[in-house]
Order: sequence, then C-alpha cells, then structure tokens
Amino acid sequence: MQTPFIQNYQFNVITKQANFLLKALRTVADRKVLETVRYTAVTNSLEVFDELTAEQKQLLEQLSSYEAAHELQDYLDRLEGFLIPFPQVSAKQIQKLFPKAKKLKLPDLETVDYARTTYLRWTDIATNRLFIVYPYEEKFLGIEGRITATNKKGYCMFCNRHQELGFFNVKTKGHSPDNLASIGHITDVTMLEKFLLSTVK
Repeated sequence: MQTPFIQNYQFNVITKQANFLLKALRTVADRKVLETVRYTAVTNSLEVFDELTAEQKQLLEQLSSYEAAHELQDYLDRLEGFLIPFPQVSAKQIQKLFPKAKKLKLPDLETVDYARTTYLRWTDIATNRLFIVYPYEEKFLGIEGRITATNKKGYCMFCNRHQELGFFNVKTKGHSPDNLASIGHITDVTMLEKFLLSTVK
C-alpha cells in the first residue's frame, strides 16, 4: 500500500516542472540542453520536500525519464495516488472558526476534492466576504475578510504567479490589508501561513 507523502502545493510544483520539461521536449533538439532541463525539473521538484525516503526520491526522479506528453500525464496521474488529502473538516468545525458570522453560508463539503485542496475558500456573495480555512499543526485556522475586485493584474505572493488580483481586506494584528488572488495554484505555502498566522489574535 502506497503511503501519501505529497502535499497539494508540492504536486503543483511537480506539475509545473513536468510542463516545463514537456515544452523543452517539443522545442529543443540539443540533447545537452534537454539533459539540463531534465536535471533542473527534478531538482526543483525535490527542493520542495524537507525529507524523502530513498523510494520517494526515486519516484520523483522518474520525472526526468519521460519523452512524451502521455507519459508525463500518466506519471502525474500515478503521483496523485501519493497526495496527502486536506483533513476532513465538518460544518460544525468551520462554524466554530467564524463565531461572529451568525448566518454563515458554508460551501458544499460533499463536493470538495480534498486530495487537490491546499486551503478551503469560498465567498458569501450576499455579504461580499471571503472565508479561508487552512490546516496548520493539527488544527484549523480560519480567517474572513472583504474581497474587492481590482480589475488589475499583479504578482500574487501566495500563488507565485502573475494574474488578476482581488483586494482582500482583513484585520490582522497590525490591521494592514493584503492582496490575495481569487484563484490559486499554490506552489509554496510559506507566505500563506505567515499571512494566516498574522490574523490569529
């Protein structure tokens, strides 16, 4: 039985590196350049893990051995079996995280793909408030704030991508607002955790 060891954000990194490799395979003829790309893709994938067993490292290193799009997709499909799912969270647990939200509208927890979730987020359209639930050290962190469309593109410090941003106004310890992308494929949770922990009073 395979033991899950890949967090969703780490899987996003591996997917990004697989796409990087695929693009090189389609456009680069020089074998030395391709070998460098293969080495870089594997190195970048391994760097997001603190600890790996020999078997886990060997599995991730297989990324460099594929030549075709369907092979890379099959490999990613196989890796999904090693994903650590988002911890099961109940409606009651979520409600406890937001005691001031008296008429809290929850997402449909039955339809959440927990294997591909880094954090739960949903917007209450009636109040224009964004809610985030994130697992941290055997517990859940919950924050809420007002979301405003900016109609501008910029660099999201959470998703590490240039995309359209929303202005997420949250009262943190320092009462300073931060930007949060409306949709995210997170590849590093460091800034997300720093932001979330700054809201814990």
